[in-house]
Amino acid sequence: MTSPITTPSIAFVGGGNMASALIGGLLKVGAPAKRIHVIEPDASARDRLQEVFAVNTWQAAGDFLNQCELIVWAIKPQIFKDASQQMAKFCTGQLHLSVAAGITTPSISTWLGVDRIVRAMPNTPALVGLGQTGLYATPAVTANDRALVAQLFEPTGQFIWVGQESLLDAVTALSGSGPAYVFYFIEALCQAGEQMGLSAQEAKQLAIGTFSGASALASQSTESPATLRERVTSKGGTTFAALEHMRAQHVAEHIQGALFAAQSRARELGEEFGR
Repeated sequence: MTSPITTPSIAFVGGGNMASALIGGLLKVGAPAKRIHVIEPDASARDRLQEVFAVNTWQAAGDFLNQCELIVWAIKPQIFKDASQQMAKFCTGQLHLSVAAGITTPSISTWLGVDRIVRAMPNTPALVGLGQTGLYATPAVTANDRALVAQLFEPTGQFIWVGQESLLDAVTALSGSGPAYVFYFIEALCQAGEQMGLSAQEAKQLAIGTFSGASALASQSTESPATLRERVTSKGGTTFAALEHMRAQHVAEHIQGALFAAQSRARELGEEFGR
């Protein structure tokens, strides 16, 4: 990896979980806390950020933003427009990075009067360095801008750049919302395990361990997930019985339908809050 960010100052708008994951990653690779600023209206959240990370915290925007090269918008899409209107006068020459679901770069450009914009769709495993992030850059974003964004996300896990902004809705549906699908499946495994007589702790260990082990195997193998599935499915065996039941219940189709619902909602968020 390239050397950590040492020269640019970075401002985060919002100090929640995703901002904390990114800040923690920056500090881990050697970025100085004094060059990181967080705008967070909630006093208790500011206190926590100062205690955990020793970064600069602010209740509202100010002239300090003029010294920042990157502004990271880590806020909910519902409040993005109002926040941008309050900050626009401080946000003219910087690179802007948004992790707000659904809010498109044309909306951000209109609200802030800027054209160097990167949109990101991370997911919560970024909190433990195992995130998956989709990134999209407007044409005005330079190679150096991309490198700066890459340095920001490298400590949080893996990332991909997509060539069309609309593909971020697919990223949202697949990996952005994906951890919730995994947790939902784990819940079901745990409940079934308990119904079969295992203790809650035993079922939880087996369910989570199976997911992490299978994911590691899929990641390290050159074979497709379908081939790996076939290798553990003997016709007439227990796995075969389980998969046949899933097929009869159209589980794959339901999972795919869920992703399309998430993709559609991502588009709706942009239309609803991007006006």
